[in-house]
Amino acid sequence: MKRSLLWFIAAASITAVLHFTNDYAITNLSPLTLIILRWITLTPLFVFGIQKKSVTTWILIMLIAGFEFGYDFKNIAINLKILSEIFLLLIKAIIAPLIFGTLVTGIAGHPDLKQVGRMGLKAIIYFEIVTTFALIIGLTAINISKAGVGVAIPQSGTLPEIPKPQTVHDLILHIFPENIARSVAEGQVLQVVVFTILFAIGLSMVSEAKRRPMLAFCESLSETMFKFTNIVMYFAPFAVFGAVSYTVAEFGTGIFANLLKLLLTLYVALISFIVLVLIPVMLLFRIPIKKFFKAVSEPFIIAFGTASSESALPIAMENMEAFGVPRKIVSFVLPTGYSFNLDGSTLYLALASIFVAQAGNIHMSIGEQIVMLLTLMLTSKGVAGVPRASLVILSGTVASFGLPAAPILLILGIDALMDMARTSVNVFGNCLASAVVARWEGELDDKAKFGKQAIDGNLPGRK
Repeated sequence: MKRSLLWFIAAASITAVLHFTNDYAITNLSPLTLIILRWITLTPLFVFGIQKKSVTTWILIMLIAGFEFGYDFKNIAINLKILSEIFLLLIKAIIAPLIFGTLVTGIAGHPDLKQVGRMGLKAIIYFEIVTTFALIIGLTAINISKAGVGVAIPQSGTLPEIPKPQTVHDLILHIFPENIARSVAEGQVLQVVVFTILFAIGLSMVSEAKRRPMLAFCESLSETMFKFTNIVMYFAPFAVFGAVSYTVAEFGTGIFANLLKLLLTLYVALISFIVLVLIPVMLLFRIPIKKFFKAVSEPFIIAFGTASSESALPIAMENMEAFGVPRKIVSFVLPTGYSFNLDGSTLYLALASIFVAQAGNIHMSIGEQIVMLLTLMLTSKGVAGVPRASLVILSGTVASFGLPAAPILLILGIDALMDMARTSVNVFGNCLASAVVARWEGELDDKAKFGKQAIDGNLPGRK
């Protein structure tokens, strides 16, 4: 396997040299020859994937191959978005029954209702502290880089639909389901969680004879949905390939040149957030860092490749349980975090809002930026329930502060690449939140060994 990687590095080096000499007219290779050389370079990676037999490995390989395919074969790649759409539809079919089964089993199977309330309070406290740091880092990063200063504002284009400003009243009402079937159909994760918690509490209050059949059903349902996830995960590499191919074909690689500064600002800010906030949290709560990174790597990569938190939820729940977090905590904290702990999205919103002001040549004082930060702390909690998520919330925030909406057109050009980064950090942060709450509750199993035998019926090819 190491030999395959060495062959890839050698082939990539030779191909890079040939591209360089071709650019400076030292050699005269045709475009077709260069395409063939690039795909020959990728061949050792495919050999490595066959030898490794790991879904995670194939996701990484297909991410790279998807970028190359989208660059070389734009007319075909533009139609490959359907692969990621199929995957997302299958994942969405899993989420509601998985949450229902695991959460009912976790609460009603261990009817300590005080612990449920205690977990909820601890989770909310943690969510608010961490997302506040995310907002501060986002504001700091964009004020240092000044990525929006001197940007030419586009004068035409289609902006995302700006939603009505959400009041505190609206946000609170949005938490509670009016019709559970509609909540499931619309993918309102938080409403499903609230319904399930109330259902589980009600179930824990009935007699043992009546509770046992429903508990058995929910246990069977959750185990079945984990097996369902195993099957769907075989398709994940193809979904990532399709998503990346489509992104490159649709937006091209020129977007890196046009908005590279903004893109780099976001990526540096997100990395800084992980290093300066999340890793110290791991040290503070004695979370084994190496083991945690191994457990979270697969859902992180899936979220990055598909730009969808939902696509990573089932495998994130499964991996964190194997990591040593009890199912009752995983099934409560992770879905709840999808509405209250979107670290990457809140950081992006802070950064993008100031970028819009800079692009519009509008100076915002520190006081005004703090007010915007406090506003985003509230409005970002509605991200999960709004189509186009962060970009639409950004439009609403910009309108609320009287900033020009036109710079959002610039962000639209690279939103897919920004979405990949912020979504993967959302997943990373939520996985860590489940481990932190488990440690806080004194229930994190330090002896659990994440790996091939960590889960009964583990995902295919996991090493």
